[in-house]
Amino acid sequence: MALNQVDPDLITFSAVISACGKGGMWEKALQLFWDMEQSTVACNTITFNATISACEKGSKWKEALQLLDRMAQSSVDFDITTFSAAISACEKGDEWENALWVFSAMMPSRVELDTTAFNAAISACEKRGEWEQALQFFSTMAQSEVELDTLIFNTGISACEKSSKCERALQLFNVMSFANWEMLKRVAASQLVQR
Repeated sequence: MALNQVDPDLITFSAVISACGKGGMWEKALQLFWDMEQSTVACNTITFNATISACEKGSKWKEALQLLDRMAQSSVDFDITTFSAAISACEKGDEWENALWVFSAMMPSRVELDTTAFNAAISACEKRGEWEQALQFFSTMAQSEVELDTLIFNTGISACEKSSKCERALQLFNVMSFANWEMLKRVAASQLVQR
């Protein structure tokens, strides 16, 4: 029985790009993406997200930002996964300022904020000792009422610890212990972000 040539479609490309990303083969994922762009198959949000996630796993922040730009040029819709993966790629590449830039680009969009995006941004700040900026995110989270989790607080407390800001770490710990939005709003608005 002879096999006929079968052309890959959107689902095929997206699945293999995702598999390459999960397997640590970011270069192959990126090559498949560019091959797809040259084919008659149009990329969608899922394909871009899979490719940006592959770059994130390889700490390839420049490539992730190029894909973000290409996505905008192609008028493909962004979602929270898009931004979270790009922020995380910048964080893993030790590019905290670019992580913040991506986060700020996300804010005016209609994307619903979630813990993953905030944690990636706070982690980028934490790695660079930018405790003040990390704590600013807690204020933003309090205003948007994003669900908080232990990882968010751990990352924020670690940012304070790395900068020898014991009092700020204790404030976050207390807010975490009480899980109180009003307390977080008051602390974030006043003492938490003060030097």
